[in-house]
Amino acid sequence: MTQTDKARLFEQVQALFDRAGGMTELSEDDLITGLGLTPADFQATFQNKEEFLVQAVRYDLERQKREHQQILSQVHSPVERILALLQHGIAEMQRAPKTNYAALQQEYPRVWEALLLHLSTYSTPQIHGLLNEGVLQRQFRGDINIVLVTKIILEQMQLILNTAVFPPSRYDLAEVFRSIYLYYIRGICTEEGIQLAAAHFSRI
Repeated sequence: MTQTDKARLFEQVQALFDRAGGMTELSEDDLITGLGLTPADFQATFQNKEEFLVQAVRYDLERQKREHQQILSQVHSPVERILALLQHGIAEMQRAPKTNYAALQQEYPRVWEALLLHLSTYSTPQIHGLLNEGVLQRQFRGDINIVLVTKIILEQMQLILNTAVFPPSRYDLAEVFRSIYLYYIRGICTEEGIQLAAAHFSRI
């Protein structure tokens, strides 16, 4: 199977996951049927469902990286770049099919490892680097603990998306985003950074 054929399958599978209620809810047989493959073709290319999921997740993460580059080309200050990337991340998690992460970790550990690897080798260094750049440009305060602030910023994304804390029927996600990040980011900003953050939030 060519890489183009694989890419088509990885794009097609998102709708299957959505209908099933998440990637952990779709059986291997239903996955094969939904993709229009024979069991022999599927096994020859991917061996099993877990290997398919690993490749599908990696494919989607690479797509997100390309979109990040487009975002970063449109905004130039570290403050606005962090906020724009966070907005994109939350939109992606909203768009993606619901996933039971506890089940994913237990049933498909290699998929979980791929997500953790992305977090540790891409997301964390990216936010850390932008914070450091912002300190050097005097948009963020010089006394912040960059390692700790990076962790807090990424954990706040999970809080925003926790429907038990912020049920969509009661809370507008954009307003939750504004309320959490506007005031937190303002707290670690210099006066210049505060103005940049306020300008960014005024546009969303």
